[in-house]
Amino acid sequence: MTFDRKIKIAPSILAADFANFGAECEAIEAQGADWVHVDVMDGHFVPNITFGPATCAAIRPHIKGVMDVHLMIAPVDPYIDAFAAAGADVITAHVEAGPHIHRTLQAIRAAGAKAGIALNPGTPASAVEPLLDMIDLVCVMTVNPGFGGQKFIDMTDKVRALRGLIGDRPVHIEIDGGVDPDTAPLVAGAGADVLVAGSAVFRGGSVGNPAPYGDNIRAIRAAAEGVYA
Repeated sequence: MTFDRKIKIAPSILAADFANFGAECEAIEAQGADWVHVDVMDGHFVPNITFGPATCAAIRPHIKGVMDVHLMIAPVDPYIDAFAAAGADVITAHVEAGPHIHRTLQAIRAAGAKAGIALNPGTPASAVEPLLDMIDLVCVMTVNPGFGGQKFIDMTDKVRALRGLIGDRPVHIEIDGGVDPDTAPLVAGAGADVLVAGSAVFRGGSVGNPAPYGDNIRAIRAAAEGVYA
């Protein structure tokens, strides 16, 4: 996993066919996805339950590129080693999920994964400032975490602030929630480079008919890259 600031599209399998995860991961990569995003929810930190380390381990052989695991769980630390062993390339924890986020980030890196930190819509960019030298990614939530298909919350000012705080550090800015061809240019223009999209990627397609996935991915990428044209 190398660092660059090119736009990366990371479809969230939360919007995929749960009965065909392996095939869905293969399909989105074949159709142009850069990363595969796995939204892990515990029914405690967020009001939904999704996947665990066993699911990540099961889909890992079907993913050639980056498996980006977003932990919307609390506590986080007891599960880091399991997700790392399951093949997560990036493990992201929420700054709001516990009192010792510094220790959590240390544990993620010690487990051999890239360390990400996520911010809920109500959490300011300044919350990550003391941690910027020990992270590889900041995930800006543009919905309140817990469910797919929610309306985009405009966090472009926060993204712009993070871009300034990060400076020349090799830290990705990821956007999670409500990303589509209309919202992608807003966050890309503010400095984001990893765009998580669920329903906007999987809409209209299936494992048997994956071409719409490619159309959707290209539309989001083109919209985001258009801000640089």
